[in-house]
Amino acid sequence: MAVSTSRRVLRKAHLDAPSSVRRKIMSASLNKELREKYNTRSIPIRKDDEVKIIRGTHKGREGKVTQVYRKKWVIYVDRVHREKGSGATISIGISPSNVVVTSLKLDKDRTSLLERKDRSKGAKVDESAPGPFLVGSVGNGTRHYRL
Repeated sequence: MAVSTSRRVLRKAHLDAPSSVRRKIMSASLNKELREKYNTRSIPIRKDDEVKIIRGTHKGREGKVTQVYRKKWVIYVDRVHREKGSGATISIGISPSNVVVTSLKLDKDRTSLLERKDRSKGAKVDESAPGPFLVGSVGNGTRHYRL
């Protein structure tokens, strides 16, 4: 099966993506402490994660994710809302790329995901190779990558 490089085909595939694919696309970066603890950069965001908004008009605000609206590609964070002319308050959608996760809601599935994504387990530095190389088994052989 050939993979398209056409902008319009890729755009259509992205916008027509099913919910299961959108979950992975709607990932957010972890903060420095979580990144060091779990050895991974990002994780798909979910309800009850605590996040800090790092870009946009609401930069610096923190809160818990109340809803992940995959159809609209946004998340809703508690205490991030505005008042309409009628006086009703509505939540403001935030893009997951504009937040950093500060606290994770862990369950059995999330823990196993973090164990699978742990980058420190599969990679080790090869002492015998000349120069700074990283050894990793990819496919059916061992490959050396320059650091």
